Amino acid sequence: MSLRYSAARRSSFACVFALLPLAAHAAASQPITTATRAASPGDTAWLLTATALVLSMTLPGLVAFYSGLVRSKNVLSVAMQCFAIACLVSLLWIAGGYGMAFGDGGAWQALIGSPAGFADLSRDALHGTTPESAFVMFQLTFAIITPALVVGGFAERMKFSAMLWFSGLWLIVVYLPVCHWVWGGGWLDRLGVLDFAGGIVVHVTAGIGALVSALVLRERKGFPHTAMPPHNMPLTILGAGMLWVGWFGFNGGSALAANNSAAMAILVTHLGAATGALAWMTAEWLRFRKPSVLGIVTGMVAGLGTITPASGFVGPLGAIAIGAVAGIVCFEATQLLKRKLHVDDSLDVSPVHGVGGILGTTLTGIFVASRFGGVGYAPGMTLVRQVGVQVLGVAAAAIWCALGTYVILKILQATIGLRVSEDQEREGLDLSQHGERAYIE
Repeated sequence: MSLRYSAARRSSFACVFALLPLAAHAAASQPITTATRAASPGDTAWLLTATALVLSMTLPGLVAFYSGLVRSKNVLSVAMQCFAIACLVSLLWIAGGYGMAFGDGGAWQALIGSPAGFADLSRDALHGTTPESAFVMFQLTFAIITPALVVGGFAERMKFSAMLWFSGLWLIVVYLPVCHWVWGGGWLDRLGVLDFAGGIVVHVTAGIGALVSALVLRERKGFPHTAMPPHNMPLTILGAGMLWVGWFGFNGGSALAANNSAAMAILVTHLGAATGALAWMTAEWLRFRKPSVLGIVTGMVAGLGTITPASGFVGPLGAIAIGAVAGIVCFEATQLLKRKLHVDDSLDVSPVHGVGGILGTTLTGIFVASRFGGVGYAPGMTLVRQVGVQVLGVAAAAIWCALGTYVILKILQATIGLRVSEDQEREGLDLSQHGERAYIE
């Protein structure tokens, strides 16, 4: 009896092992679907955390930073603009913006994605190792903060209705195409441009958009002869601190995973901010004999914006070098723009974010080299070729942004008007546009 059972068992095992190759072949022939894959809990948790950090950069970080920098009669106006942009961009993103940035554009893929790309999003859809819904939301926070940054270029003088129309059109005409070119499989992505977290997509576009806006709307009444200092520096410092912390999600989250790349991105982000702050402070100290709080926090923002495109590609040495260059060059750019050229970019968006984005994107092509502690060049890529691609990416985005911003502003100027009246500007946008005061006297 025991011998017959042993023989039967051996026969069963033999049949099972004989069928294993067939089962493996059948499994290999079946496509992997989202139903058979699972999101990484660690990566998902980090991306969701990073999303919250990036949104906090706009609400409340940028709100506090900008509110402290403007005059007391315009505090609520810039806060209202940031809040309204966050709401407007969120709906436009779902209505087709995400598809235009990251969808499959078919024959137009090199230039733009399809607005219908969001239609098939399901609860189980994955983007790499995280739910696609998490990726959608993470990228939405970038789309929110970019036009919100542009607000600083025309603060204290644009009509609220014009600001809404401008921000919505600017997102569609400028931000979405550039985002697709760099991150969505567009032509710059195919050329091998390196922009880890938004040197081109966020900072170059925001800086150029702010510069063109300042030139079209012209300067505020009294500029540059009337002093227009920040009305509340503690509020600005609070906002700056929120931006510094939120930037860890901005850059570290762009790794889209809880991995070594995210950790290094956070480290170099911190070093870039610290070095940029000290470099700006030193340059200002030497120029004006006194270091200012406004200078050190502005240098921090310059360092953060400049390290952004490089954050996932460089090491600590590269971050310190990039931060130092950012602090000095962005300081000089600010002095040139306001004191010599008398361009009234109200909150220095173009010399800080714009110049920083250009610098950081270009320097990424140098400090990505392994001899500087970077990740190294892609196969077939050299220093000269990589820097060339970086410069091409900056130039293409800047030209497209300048043209798009100018056309949008001119259309709005000819239709609904851009600027508040002189009486409204003198009274302040808080009262004239919103019927409220930030401070009750």
